[in-house]
Amino acid sequence: MSIFDSLFKKKTETKTTESGINPSVLTVLPEEIYESAKLELQDIIAPSALKIEPKSLNLGDKIARTFFIISYPRFLSDNWFSPIINLDKVFDVSIFIHPIDTSLVLRQFQKKVAEVQSQINVRGSKGMVRDPMLDTAYEDLESLRNNLIQAQEKMFDVGIYITIYADNEMELFKIESEIKSILESKLIYIKPALFQQGEGFKSVIPTGTDLLNIHQKLNSEPLSSIFPFISFDLTSTKGILYGINRHNSSLVIFDRFSLENYNSVTFAKSGSGKSYATKLEIIRSLMFDVDVIVIDPEKEYEYLTEVVGGRYFNISLSSDHHINPFDLPIPHEDETAEDVLRSNIINLVGLFRLMLGGLTPEEDSLVDRAISETYAMKDITPDSDFSNIEPPLLSDFEMILAGMEGSDSIMQRLVKYTKGSWSTFLNKPSNVDISKKFIVFSVRDMEDELKPIAMYIVMHFIWTAVRKNLKKRLLVVDEAWWMMKSEDTASFLYSMAKRGRKYYLGLSTITQDAADFMKSPYGVPIITNSSIQLLLKQSPTTIDILQKTFNLTDEEKYLLLESGVGEGIFFAGLKHVAIKIIASYTEDQIITSDPSQILSIKKEKTEIENAEMKK
Repeated sequence: MSIFDSLFKKKTETKTTESGINPSVLTVLPEEIYESAKLELQDIIAPSALKIEPKSLNLGDKIARTFFIISYPRFLSDNWFSPIINLDKVFDVSIFIHPIDTSLVLRQFQKKVAEVQSQINVRGSKGMVRDPMLDTAYEDLESLRNNLIQAQEKMFDVGIYITIYADNEMELFKIESEIKSILESKLIYIKPALFQQGEGFKSVIPTGTDLLNIHQKLNSEPLSSIFPFISFDLTSTKGILYGINRHNSSLVIFDRFSLENYNSVTFAKSGSGKSYATKLEIIRSLMFDVDVIVIDPEKEYEYLTEVVGGRYFNISLSSDHHINPFDLPIPHEDETAEDVLRSNIINLVGLFRLMLGGLTPEEDSLVDRAISETYAMKDITPDSDFSNIEPPLLSDFEMILAGMEGSDSIMQRLVKYTKGSWSTFLNKPSNVDISKKFIVFSVRDMEDELKPIAMYIVMHFIWTAVRKNLKKRLLVVDEAWWMMKSEDTASFLYSMAKRGRKYYLGLSTITQDAADFMKSPYGVPIITNSSIQLLLKQSPTTIDILQKTFNLTDEEKYLLLESGVGEGIFFAGLKHVAIKIIASYTEDQIITSDPSQILSIKKEKTEIENAEMKK
């Protein structure tokens, strides 16, 4: 008796005396009370109620419907069952395979081949036009019969049953329509088990009983295409290796520049391998002639810069590296000098809004006019040639602003950037050359209060350089939550995500604070404008936000909670796979963020240098 049957049958054991009275009614022992109160397995897993209808089954608060496959096309392609297995729906599948004796099949084939051959001969003797369907059937039967005789194939009775679940009839109908459309597009047809929903459900639950007995004959080759344990592959002929597919151990090779945009986002808790994965992508991208620029808030990319021969700029109040926010790019082919100047003025207004702790509408208008007049003072107008100009400095802007009525409040807040302790950071001409293939801007030594401003200025400088000449580039913004703290910096980051493709620029946004990132009104838009998303190990405090944003199933949610370092889910376009980030020994020595490994590497490097000096 199956568990399902036991739901409908009450087990009773009674003994009747000669007088016809059952003594158990008269005397109830404590042991019997205990036994009657015990729960069996079926009591625990059984639904609260069950109702069998002609086309469905009510299981408590769920509705179930069982289907079976009734027809297959002449050819079955590999992985035709993959779209069904990977559906983000609740359903069960049972596949029953019953081997058929080859000698019995051969006898049936001999008779069938004779019938088809006879029909072909009759049509020929009557002078009728040949029937392609009969010719094809004869060739298929002969080919299969030869393979059966040579033991290259075997025949099977195959039954495939699918039970779908939903909360209501409308949801059940939608799931049914989706599955039907997927299968019918491949010329595979299914039907509900009409008036056999009870038998269908019992055939799908894991008891191994085939009560429907609705089979189609398949030989070994098409049967192998039903193999259900499959997953999406992200292996292409070009691109870089991101890691290993944890489902089938295939290589996850992808080219971000082959998608509709080149942007990516990476979310991971601290210590889960996000910087490791990013450095690995950088090393492998450099080998494919991609220029890489990094904004590094924690000084994690210094050693990598040294190894690959890049340039490392330390942006701080005491640094020798300066960036002038008034720099102007040379207009692109489809831009005018007026467009570039207007865009730069808008960005500078956003910068001053950030520097000065916000602006009133009147102050905003005043700053906008002062910037235009500052450029005009240096003979920079919409008609100027930006290739041979000397851009103004912040002190020039201050001088223009000082002569304007109503600028006293702005001047009081601006003075610390022009004459105070922060003047060394902004009020000097740019002396940063980013002509190398790998460039890193470190803002670790910048005061926390100035970090968002520094990242904004650096990104504006990079954006100006990117627009000067078209080249395949990757911009990595690590710890991007710093940028999301202010609306102006978040807005600028979003504009780069939207406009980067036009200049062959891919934006890689990395953060460990998903909650802060999502709080910004630009957080979700940046994600939706990123064709690649990498989710590594997550903390329980942020997983619900990510599940809602990325539409993760509960299984994917728990996978992210239980993943190890360098493990997670990789999204590329419409596909996603569980991934494990791997590196060679040499790559690992270059990109590691493990403090013990870094100390060991530095110690080994020092010993080598000392040995060379002694020589």
